[in-house]
Amino acid sequence: MRDGTHGRRGQVIHPTAIIEPGARLAAGTRVGAYSMIGPQVEVGEGTVIGPHVVVEGRTRIGRGNRIWQFVSIGAAPQDKKYGDEDTAVEIGDGNTIREFVTINRGTRQDAGVTRVGSDNWIMAYVHFAHDCQVGSSTIFANYSGIAGHVQVGDCAVLGASTLVHQFVRIGAHSFTGMGTILDRDLPPYVRAAGNRAQAYGINTVGLRRRGMAGGTIDALKLAYKTVYRGNAGQDEAMRALEAQAQACAEVRAFLDFLGTAKRGFVR
Repeated sequence: MRDGTHGRRGQVIHPTAIIEPGARLAAGTRVGAYSMIGPQVEVGEGTVIGPHVVVEGRTRIGRGNRIWQFVSIGAAPQDKKYGDEDTAVEIGDGNTIREFVTINRGTRQDAGVTRVGSDNWIMAYVHFAHDCQVGSSTIFANYSGIAGHVQVGDCAVLGASTLVHQFVRIGAHSFTGMGTILDRDLPPYVRAAGNRAQAYGINTVGLRRRGMAGGTIDALKLAYKTVYRGNAGQDEAMRALEAQAQACAEVRAFLDFLGTAKRGFVR
């Protein structure tokens, strides 16, 4: 960062940045030109905030994050019921948050906190609405957006321009193709695409890249075929999955997710 003002503990704050009294910036943080950091904001060690970023509200950001220019974090939710209640945003460590990302704070109608885990790769123009719960090691490609109260599991990948209806759950290690519209839950390990989204098998490539054993992937493929390709009714398929889940924790996670899908799941 050029022309920065070196603060205490190795901080570098551009002279045009506005750090409001009460904000807490840890050692090694950097804040770029014309950025604004609100009085209730806490930023962890080594996090770099680029120029023209606004971080406001009761927002806590962990260590080693890289936040690029024109990002908005902690703004009031786009919810007409919101009455300026004291709600929050919590972000973990090691995230990359690219240009024009918006992350709104929570509401009293839910947990009151929008949470983002660690090591996520969040590309330009992504939107996280109020009360979303995003896990760790996810990828959100450009222009994807999740509406209020959405839950996203670890290692999920959302393709560019994926749009997700409020209250939908996205399972761990799942994958969506470009332009997918999700209005129902997406089970863990499953690939989906289309408007409306349809299932297209297990996310085999992603699971291999994550180091999942071949035998486990085969077990998930069998579980998928039991639900999506078999001739049995849903109750019979669930009984068959219960037997398969005895020998595979990942199949157990798949089965448990299906059993708690209040909105139904992608077929």
